[in-house]
Amino acid sequence: AAILVLVGLPAPHGPAAQTGLSGLGAGRTASNEPVTFTAEEVEFDQNSDTVSARGRVEAWQGDRVLRADRFTYNRTTGIATAEGNVVLIEPDGQALFADRAELSGGMRDAALEGLRGLLTSNARLAAAGARRTGGTVTDLARVVYSACDLCPEDPTRPPLWQLRARIASLHSDEQRVRYRDASVQFGGIPLLYTPYLSHASPDAPRASGFLSPSFGITRLLGGFAEIPYYWAIDDHSDATITPTLSSNQGGNLGLAYRRRFNSGQVALEGSVGHLGQDTPDTGIGGHILARGQFAIDDIWRTGFTLNRASSRDYLRAYRYGSPRVLTSEAYAEGFWGTEGYVRFDSRLYQGLYAEDSSGLIPFVLPLGYAEYAAPPDRFGGRFTVDAQAFNILRSSGTDTRRLGTRAGYELPLIGRFGEVWTFRSQADLVGGWVTDLDMAPNFGPSGADGSFGQGNIRAALDWRWPLIRPAGDWGTQLVEPRLQVVTGPSTGAQTRIPNEDSLDFEFTDANLFALNRFPGRDRLEGGTRVDAALRGAWLFPNGGQIEGLVGRSFRADDDRTFPTGSGLDRRESDWVGRLRLAPVPWFELAGRARLDGDTQEPRLWDLTGTVFAGRFALNAGYLRGDPLPGSGYTKRDEVSAGTSFNLTQNWRVGLFGRYDLALDRPVAAQAVAAYEDECLIFETRFVRRWAEDPATRQEYASGTLLLFRVTLKTVGDFGIRAL
Repeated sequence: AAILVLVGLPAPHGPAAQTGLSGLGAGRTASNEPVTFTAEEVEFDQNSDTVSARGRVEAWQGDRVLRADRFTYNRTTGIATAEGNVVLIEPDGQALFADRAELSGGMRDAALEGLRGLLTSNARLAAAGARRTGGTVTDLARVVYSACDLCPEDPTRPPLWQLRARIASLHSDEQRVRYRDASVQFGGIPLLYTPYLSHASPDAPRASGFLSPSFGITRLLGGFAEIPYYWAIDDHSDATITPTLSSNQGGNLGLAYRRRFNSGQVALEGSVGHLGQDTPDTGIGGHILARGQFAIDDIWRTGFTLNRASSRDYLRAYRYGSPRVLTSEAYAEGFWGTEGYVRFDSRLYQGLYAEDSSGLIPFVLPLGYAEYAAPPDRFGGRFTVDAQAFNILRSSGTDTRRLGTRAGYELPLIGRFGEVWTFRSQADLVGGWVTDLDMAPNFGPSGADGSFGQGNIRAALDWRWPLIRPAGDWGTQLVEPRLQVVTGPSTGAQTRIPNEDSLDFEFTDANLFALNRFPGRDRLEGGTRVDAALRGAWLFPNGGQIEGLVGRSFRADDDRTFPTGSGLDRRESDWVGRLRLAPVPWFELAGRARLDGDTQEPRLWDLTGTVFAGRFALNAGYLRGDPLPGSGYTKRDEVSAGTSFNLTQNWRVGLFGRYDLALDRPVAAQAVAAYEDECLIFETRFVRRWAEDPATRQEYASGTLLLFRVTLKTVGDFGIRAL
């Protein structure tokens, strides 16, 4: 029978007694609690003041547990000795195995022979011996460390990778492991050697130190090296400092900073560097990308984004991306459940292309928006109202100040035969002031300075009749005709009103039944029209479906509001439609189209198909689109295809390509091969882009990327890239 014993533990070398090893290092929980243990046999020698236990000994102090075949504790010297199948179990679940363990100094100091450890993150450790001194520093001799599982068929085989070192030291207060004379072996073959290596302890949530460096070569940088340093500032903030050294440029220093507060968070990314040869923009440059958000109370929150760069050349050279526009804003917004919303913000834009005219880039100060949605009335209808105001400034060009409001009401009703009748109404009122309109012809004709205003009201009756037919074992079939009549005063061309928010217009099935099909308020759609569509669907018992819609719009009068080529510039609109084919779980085809109303010539084709077959996936797409009026973009006619295949449980490969049929040249190509298991990630990626700079008509200097990346989980990441 097991015997339960309580033994008082004095701390002869200090009041804070620590017991056990935490992962690779010393325990952090001080305890003066007595040691409690069970054993099959216990002896107490009063002369030597020694307690001895044998046979399935299990001792614990606080949350730490020690198991052994034999256990001896000298109350006078404070030395505890465990022998035979020694197991130390830490509060976080980590387990250390040893042939023999000797604990002393109030269990602050320890010596272990034949150490083996099962740590967090699936990591394993073995050492000929270990010694802990001062309760914080643990030295290990002839160390082997790995996060890989052993081969189940032959556990004696070397793991996929292992780290061997002559000496390793763990500083538990720093939560870092340092190796001397270390080598990394793959399959038992040493491939990498370093006289010194350091990484965070596997049980450390985060720790300051150098991260794995990256090396590579690009056209603009030449050969380069990145050596990032991670700084765990405190429990709420951290930073990563990344110097970049290159052979062609003057170098770069990057900083990423993050901090959490009780009410929000901020994140900052920035850099400063020097551009030299092979770049149009030379000299000192830099960039900043910052954002933050804070909750004021349960209703209000505020935030900001700050995005600026010295030039697009700088961002491209140091691999920070190649955006067309950078947007900065500061805002405050409030939420009142599902009924109310208010937002105030100010926006600043920076164009990065050479052809961008800085004088025409707007500065919005301020923009306000508020909306209210009333609860449903007794008939089931819902009333909504909103208000908007903004002030747009330009250094050379149109300055616009605008006020506007919109009110709407929607009432759905179910008819006797299952038809759905919906009454909609919408009223807009817009007014404002404009100056220097003649300096910005894209916004209207010359000589339109001064005030402007317009209003409009629209009412619509929408009817749709979903006809459902059971198809037995084949599921359910649906046919749904839909008809909407919209009427209101004609608005005319509206050319004397600056168009700030309705330039990006595209007619598709998504806005076929919208009362105002412009995305903003500067252009209001008026007159009388009829919108018609026919929708069909076949819903299968296995969850698959075939669904499609085709429709168009008919206008009673000519309307010069919509630009030529928009699809709504004539009385009879273009045809719009969509289709989704997903009859089985392993196949899906989705598409959207717009055809000329007279000639049925395609204006937009957007098709995507995907096939899933176990570990194999194939997708293909086709995009053909006329340039949107006022957008400045050219016609697109592209095909794309990609595939991914999981060769095994760990290996996967992928290919992707896009080709421009209009320009008769490829746009992009990519190939990926990757391996991942419980302890290793390997990835190689090749990317080639044929995109051109619209200003110089030259290919991007970073159009080719070759990347190799190896990640030893719990240790670090190593990468090489070439551009």
